Amino acid sequence: MAKQDLVIIGGGPAGLTAALYAGRSRLDTLLIEKMSVGGRILMSEIIENYPGFPGGVSTAELMRRIQEQVKELGVKIINEEASDVDCVNRIVNTLGASYEVGAIIIASGARPRKLNVPGEEQYTGRGVSYCATCDAPFFKNKRVVIVGGGNAVAEEAMYLSRFASLVSVIHRRADLRASPILQERMQKNNKINFILNSIVTQIKGASKVESVMVKDLLSGKENDFVCDGVFIYIGYEPETVFLKNKLQMDESGFIVTDENMATTVGGVFACGDCRKKGFYQVINACGDGAVAADSAYKFIASQEK
Repeated sequence: MAKQDLVIIGGGPAGLTAALYAGRSRLDTLLIEKMSVGGRILMSEIIENYPGFPGGVSTAELMRRIQEQVKELGVKIINEEASDVDCVNRIVNTLGASYEVGAIIIASGARPRKLNVPGEEQYTGRGVSYCATCDAPFFKNKRVVIVGGGNAVAEEAMYLSRFASLVSVIHRRADLRASPILQERMQKNNKINFILNSIVTQIKGASKVESVMVKDLLSGKENDFVCDGVFIYIGYEPETVFLKNKLQMDESGFIVTDENMATTVGGVFACGDCRKKGFYQVINACGDGAVAADSAYKFIASQEK
């Protein structure tokens, strides 16, 4: 069984930043990523709100640069899946090897919950988005729909209204679940309208989104609703199934941590979108990663005394 000071599971912004800080602390670090290094944020072509890049930065370029920094520090990166994790004994197994480690950082991320309707996968990145904060500027003076009814929908609808000419909120129930004050703000915004008791059944277009099919759940009728973009906000699903019953999680499967990114099991830390928090952005995922690496370093040092 191979030995490492630290294993980081997940190579998105949080995991890469954790690797960067761990490398600078001279920890013998291994980063395991089952998909592409950079994570799901690579689905967005440009990040326009990352500090230091006026006009935005290519997502692929930003992730490439961070990966280069990590490799310069001697951190090993492998494309494998962590098939089993023994949190108590701090053993990480992949299909090819087992690692006994001083600390573990979980940075496995989360995926937006999908509508699972025709056209959603086809037009992701071409009009279908799961992040208004990331992509709203691409829809200046255009018509968009936003699907969902919670606080996130209300907040993102208000944000989208700064750019789009019309924001149509589509929700399956007669009432939104957003807080009353947020609903009041939406009602006062003349760029926002509501299509309630309705669902999106299909996303249509040629090379990009051009319309959605909207079904009225009361009448059963469907109509073709013209729009340029579809923003989907029906929740997130954390990539934490492999840790079920091994760490404390909330009812949705997000890992519970303290402010130091420590989980309920000693020597195991979590950062980024897989942990329970209220804001999901690249910038705070990176912050999480830095804190997790510092906490892991201090934990490992305490075990050596």
